[in-house]
Amino acid sequence: MSTEPSRDIETFPNPRPGREYLIDFECPEFTCVCPKTGQPDFARFRIQYIPAGRCLEMKSLKLYLWSFRNEGHFHEAVTNRILDDLVAACAPRWMRLTGHFNVRGGIRPIIVAEHPALGSAPANIDALAVERTGDA
Repeated sequence: MSTEPSRDIETFPNPRPGREYLIDFECPEFTCVCPKTGQPDFARFRIQYIPAGRCLEMKSLKLYLWSFRNEGHFHEAVTNRILDDLVAACAPRWMRLTGHFNVRGGIRPIIVAEHPALGSAPANIDALAVERTGDA
């Protein structure tokens, strides 16, 4: 596997496809640039998903997120694009992507995108959820 940024997202077979369990990734080093000013934007992404047949491979996920570094994106657009790409790669039962973007002009944007539609999380998602410390 390459160590260069890439839009390819690798997956591997879910080792327990008959069990509903939560995978929770914290990605604290996301960067892109503001499409208006060209200034860098920094974010911490939290990816939570219940896998079906495939799981996301972490090194390719890192390289995928790195591929946005020099591109201009609005926070809302890049969060939804990443969710769409991750869902296309692994077809999870459920996925939530939360983007905690750094403060800009006194405003801290937090963008939450979910698959399937908002509010359709599995009934036991709270039992599966892993709480993190900090400002999550």
